[in-house]
Amino acid sequence: MKILLLEDDAKIAAFVAKGLREASYAVDISSNGEEGCEMGRKNPYDAAIVDLMLPKLDGLGVIERWRAEQIKLPVLILSAKRSLDDRITGLQRGGDDYLTKPFSFAELLARLQALIRRSGSAAIVTSL
Repeated sequence: MKILLLEDDAKIAAFVAKGLREASYAVDISSNGEEGCEMGRKNPYDAAIVDLMLPKLDGLGVIERWRAEQIKLPVLILSAKRSLDDRITGLQRGGDDYLTKPFSFAELLARLQALIRRSGSAAIVTSL
C-alpha cells in the first residue's frame, strides 16, 4: 500500500510518515502543492493525505486539479483549518474525509484504512 503525503510542516510529515511506515505503508512525501500534484498524477497511490496550507499550490488547488483530471485518488484532508465552513468546503471541493490538527495518529490511520477500503484498493493493513 502506497500513500502520498503532502505536508509542509517537517515535524508533522516525519511523525505521520514514521507511523504509516510502522503500519507497513510505503510513503512518499512532498512539502509543496505543485510537486505533490505532479506526484499524484504520475504515480499510483492507494490514498493521499493532503494539508490545505501548502506553498506554491494550496491543498484545495491540488485536489481540484486531480478531480478535474478524473484522478480518483482517495484524499484525506489533514488541516489546522477547523471551522465547520472549512471542513464543508474541503469535502465539497473533492476531499473524501477531513481530519483537523492536532489529531490522534490512531484516528488518522483508521480513517485512512476506511478510505482505502471504500475505494476498493488492495487489502487493508491493520497493524497499529
